[in-house]
Amino acid sequence: MSEADINVIEQQDELNQFCDALKSNDVIFVDTEFHRESTFWPTLCLIQAAGENVEGIIDPMAEGLDLTPFLELLANTRITKVFHAARQDMEIFYRLLGKPPAPVFDTQVAAMALGLGDSISYDNLVSQLTGKQIDKSSQFTDWTRRPLSQKQLHYALGDVTHLRKVYAKMSGRLDSLDRWSWVAADHDLLASAELYESDPENAWKRMKIRRNRKDYLAVLKSVAVWREALAQELNRPRTRILKDDAVQEIADQRPKTPEALERLRSVPRGFGKSRHGPGLIQAINYALDNVDEVAPFVEKPKQRAPSPAGAADLLRVLLKQICDEEKITPRLVANSADLERVAAGEGHETNVMTGWRYDVFGKRAEDLLNGRLAITFNEGDIQLFDVTAAAKSPS
Repeated sequence: MSEADINVIEQQDELNQFCDALKSNDVIFVDTEFHRESTFWPTLCLIQAAGENVEGIIDPMAEGLDLTPFLELLANTRITKVFHAARQDMEIFYRLLGKPPAPVFDTQVAAMALGLGDSISYDNLVSQLTGKQIDKSSQFTDWTRRPLSQKQLHYALGDVTHLRKVYAKMSGRLDSLDRWSWVAADHDLLASAELYESDPENAWKRMKIRRNRKDYLAVLKSVAVWREALAQELNRPRTRILKDDAVQEIADQRPKTPEALERLRSVPRGFGKSRHGPGLIQAINYALDNVDEVAPFVEKPKQRAPSPAGAADLLRVLLKQICDEEKITPRLVANSADLERVAAGEGHETNVMTGWRYDVFGKRAEDLLNGRLAITFNEGDIQLFDVTAAAKSPS
């Protein structure tokens, strides 16, 4: 084996030694490779991890390998776990640990606070911060297959060795700009168990609510719960059981028999007489027989006061200008719904009017809406004009 070859950790003693080496680090860098195209639950194929002077690849598919030593590192609250686009990795480890790893640092979240882009890809982030170009030729690897080539393993390990350098650059910038608090709330949210729970009883909450009738809501919930439970039991994507459009049409039409189910356009032909048909019909009829018990309470959309004409558009211009000046990605500060609420005088319902977002944008949004700030143009450039200061200055 040449010096450049990567030895994949497949034996318990190797894993124990690797985890012992990682324990001395205050920060570790983590990534995973998984397969999910045809399953409900992701199949974990590789775990890549690195510390300051150690890195390696763990094969969780290796027979008899107990991941407990590595999972204990993820649960250790003294160690910060650094990911890029952490959500799916966190979901995997939540299932293995029974809780999300914490504390965590997501370089994609931090990139927004540093003005590096919204949902920036890993290769673009590495290029911007380190000048390195990632060879992406192995990105579509089927990570369930064995053996993996050295080229594929080097590509996988690069996801944490580059991450180490990216984190060092980001930490320095967050320090110099005093912006650690800007990303703290989003990182706390990533470590929240509610984000990764898969209770079938809550499956209806992912559905778009199109009616406020109790019978529609009861069937929608009951069918969504049935589909989610079956998808988890069979380990198949929920849309391979029934697509969302079919769930909606069933809730609208409320078929009580297999024959009535067959008449629905969005339901696969023959589904009513398939092995899963009786369970679906039972879920529908139970909901219709127990409407008051099953139907979830759905609050009607709040009637909001109309905002002054053009106010939200002016706020968008203001947000972009401020974020350009501060080198922040606008979505980290406010989204379109936030701006509409601020324009309608309901900014207190958003995060815009609290904490660092208020200091950066919210205060000036108030000034704009109350005539204390104006947006002007000077030779094609947008400029912010302090009306109050101008009125106080001597003529």
